[in-house]
Amino acid sequence: QVQLVESGGGLVQPGGSLRLSCAASGIIFRLSGAGWYRQAPGKQRELVALISSDGTINYANSVKGRFTISRDNAKNTVDLQMNTLKPGDTAAYYCNAKVYGHDYWGQGSRVAVSS
Repeated sequence: QVQLVESGGGLVQPGGSLRLSCAASGIIFRLSGAGWYRQAPGKQRELVALISSDGTINYANSVKGRFTISRDNAKNTVDLQMNTLKPGDTAAYYCNAKVYGHDYWGQGSRVAVSS
C-alpha cells in the first residue's frame, strides 16, 4: 500500500519560513518523480515544485527564489523549504509522487501566512 505522509505545516508570519516534509512508503521512491502542489480556498490545485528521479527541478514562477525542493532517496523523503513566505502562499500543500504511470498523493498539510 502506497502512503505519502506530510508534516511541517502551520501558521507563520509574512517573511517567515516553514519546511514541509513528505515520507513515502510502498513505492520505489528513487524511480519516482516527486513534487509539491498547493490548493488555496476557492482555487484549483497548482504546481509548486517538481523534482524528477534524476534530480531535475522545476518551480512555479511565483515561488522561484523563495522555495527549495529536495529529495533523499535513502530516506524516501521529499522536502520543501519555504522562505520569505507571503499571505498568497496560504494553502493546503500536497505531496505527489509519480511512478510507472501512477499518481499518488499525500493527505495535505495546511500552511497559513498571516500577521
